[in-house]
Amino acid sequence: MTVALFVLEVLFVLAVVAGVGMWSVPAGLVLAGVLGVLAVEREQARRKGTA
Repeated sequence: MTVALFVLEVLFVLAVVAGVGMWSVPAGLVLAGVLGVLAVEREQARRKGTA
């Protein structure tokens, strides 16, 4: 179940980024960058919490 939710979350974020990118390419790139930083920080926090 967790894997399915993760895949659904990734697909949703990709759809949002693609939609914003169709409206404005620079805004899509900025949004993708911000979401990438958030994803890395989220993963680092998860690893730090379990170690």
